[in-house]
Amino acid sequence: MADVNRGNRPLSPHLQVYRPQLTSITSILTRITGNALIVAALLIVWWLLAASTGSEYFAVANGFVTSWFGDIVMFLSVWALWYHSLAGVRHLIWDNAKMLELDKAEMLGWMVIIGSGVLTIFTAIVLW
Repeated sequence: MADVNRGNRPLSPHLQVYRPQLTSITSILTRITGNALIVAALLIVWWLLAASTGSEYFAVANGFVTSWFGDIVMFLSVWALWYHSLAGVRHLIWDNAKMLELDKAEMLGWMVIIGSGVLTIFTAIVLW
């Protein structure tokens, strides 16, 4: 028989009752950085295509990529690349059924966050 009260119950734990955890936030951020890297890759492809097209078109693309806005986008792209890579290593560790305990999983989350920041700053110093 059909449940007549189904519409009155929440379908799943919602934001009002669910407290986000570090592992869930880092997982969501992994998905966001993956999609952001697609945008950064398209920007780099545009720049390379402009370089092969002609000097006038390259001047436009290069002006955008080397502007203050382009510098911010590229810096954040480096951070997204490091973050996404370290989060992938974290998932490889979990795929081998290692460090699944709550305290160790949280430690891995902090390692990904801090490690991506440190590696981004190191990369910016080396490339600058």
